[in-house]
Amino acid sequence: MDSQSSHTSQSSLPPHTFQVDLRGLVDLLSRHLYSSPKVYLRELLQNAVDAITARRGEEPGAPARVRLYAEGGGLRVADSGIGLTEADVHDLLATIGRSSKRAEGLQEARSDFLGQFGIGLLACFVVAERIRVVSRSARTPGAPPVEWTARDDGSYTVRTLPGTARPEPGTTVYLTARAGAAEWLAPERVLALARDFGSLLPYDVRVGEEPVTGLPAPWDRPYPGPAARRVALARHCRELFGFTPLDSIDLDVPLAGLRGVAYVLPSAVSPAQRASHRVHLKGMLLTERAEQVLPDWAFFVRCVLDTDSLRPTASREALYEDETLAAVREALGERIRSWLTGLAAGDPERLAAFLAVHHLGVKSLARHDRGMLRTMLPWLPFETTDGQLSLEEFAQRHPVVHFTRTVEEFRQVAPIASAQGVGVVNGGYTYDSELVEALPSVRPGTVVAELDADTVTAHLDAVDPGEELALSGFLAAARAKLDPLGCDVVLRAFHPLSVPALHLDDRAARHEQARAEAEERADDLWAGILGSLRGSAPRARLVLNHLNPLVRRISSLGDPELIGTAAESLYGQALLMAQRPLRPADSALLNRAFIGLLEWATHGERDGR
Repeated sequence: MDSQSSHTSQSSLPPHTFQVDLRGLVDLLSRHLYSSPKVYLRELLQNAVDAITARRGEEPGAPARVRLYAEGGGLRVADSGIGLTEADVHDLLATIGRSSKRAEGLQEARSDFLGQFGIGLLACFVVAERIRVVSRSARTPGAPPVEWTARDDGSYTVRTLPGTARPEPGTTVYLTARAGAAEWLAPERVLALARDFGSLLPYDVRVGEEPVTGLPAPWDRPYPGPAARRVALARHCRELFGFTPLDSIDLDVPLAGLRGVAYVLPSAVSPAQRASHRVHLKGMLLTERAEQVLPDWAFFVRCVLDTDSLRPTASREALYEDETLAAVREALGERIRSWLTGLAAGDPERLAAFLAVHHLGVKSLARHDRGMLRTMLPWLPFETTDGQLSLEEFAQRHPVVHFTRTVEEFRQVAPIASAQGVGVVNGGYTYDSELVEALPSVRPGTVVAELDADTVTAHLDAVDPGEELALSGFLAAARAKLDPLGCDVVLRAFHPLSVPALHLDDRAARHEQARAEAEERADDLWAGILGSLRGSAPRARLVLNHLNPLVRRISSLGDPELIGTAAESLYGQALLMAQRPLRPADSALLNRAFIGLLEWATHGERDGR
């Protein structure tokens, strides 16, 4: 048989239909698609709201009511929506994956519905062992009510009921709890979930007599004045997120049908911490853990939004990453950026209070936004040798803005540089060095330079050549002692007098030091490779202060051994003053110098006797 006839015979075979194990599918939903069984109530509310939306599309004056009754270990949900005929029941409720929004005549209204995936009542099996639906169609006034009853084993029955079973159009859903799930149908749990999911729904939703919805939304309600509005929004934030905000920011993107508010956190958070936001889709809570609706730099706010244009994922518990979401994210970032600009222009006290907590977030934004850097320049705090200052204030004081790239380098040079009149900015904190380097782009004419050991040494006064020559023996003994540590010794005169020695190095020197240490520990092959990488990088240096009385006394010693021990002690003290991490060799040196000085002191005392 040739391939053509084989293909023909295979294509003529009768097709088979997939068999769905409903219990297995429910287990899949509960364990992998939905984060919690609580979504069953969202699905019930969603179906009810969509049914009302469909009816109002044909009857604008139709009632819009959803009532939930938790009683006797079960739950009853009644709506005044469009209802179903028996044919609809067979076609829609009993076919997994088909959405009732595809029903004839509703295609053009699809964007008005919450549901997009047709999972519908299937999610209720997460908490129910039996679902009973009684519905009467508003499209076919003469059609009798129809009852659909399904069990979690996949079986269902459909029957027609007398007209008194449901006299008005609409649908009532009855749930019977499955074993171990009764708590999800308890009255207090149902009320809490209904308010959580449905507080912004546009229809009259109640649990018993308790109202669920609270429109207009807090950010859209009229208030007597700005102060009253601020107080009301702060109360809303406490109820929703559990904190009292520093401020609130209106979020409005009309093209995306989006309204909401961002609340500024009252305490600092890590930029690496992913912010979670509450997002409602057409009034229904989609998720309280949305992470991608704001730019990463806006980690200092938590927001609540209602939108009608963003796409949910299949579980309807997150947002689908697409071009619309990217555009909304950019637009919301612009709203927060405008709020910051407005504070800088008109409310410096509130801006200062905000920056005292969240300057890191603003610095993150200013790195990539020259306009924001220009706006925030007079306000952003930086650690400098003149204290906490803005870059604008610092640049006005110093013709050259020197900066260090690490906190350790700043601590090394800050006291000395300050005494010499050299202004230095600590660029070791997150984003700071990048912002200092960007300073000339928003403040033309500003000179920015990275501070290194050579620059610091150049600002220190040289010692008279004759005096330095007289101390050549002392310097030679000190250099010989510190040379194995990769450190040179130089003599300078500088203030403050209380500082006997200053340890200076830079990144190049530290890299060379690390290479040399690795070469010592490596085998012959790696030692050769590492040795070939040896460059002319500058070595660390110990700058001895010729004006310090202790250094003068040490330099007058005649014993090379004692001079070496004293040099080691000065080196260790300089490292500790710079708050540099100590290598094993440095720790050993400190111990050796300490013991050596003790031996010398006690030996001298014995000799004195």
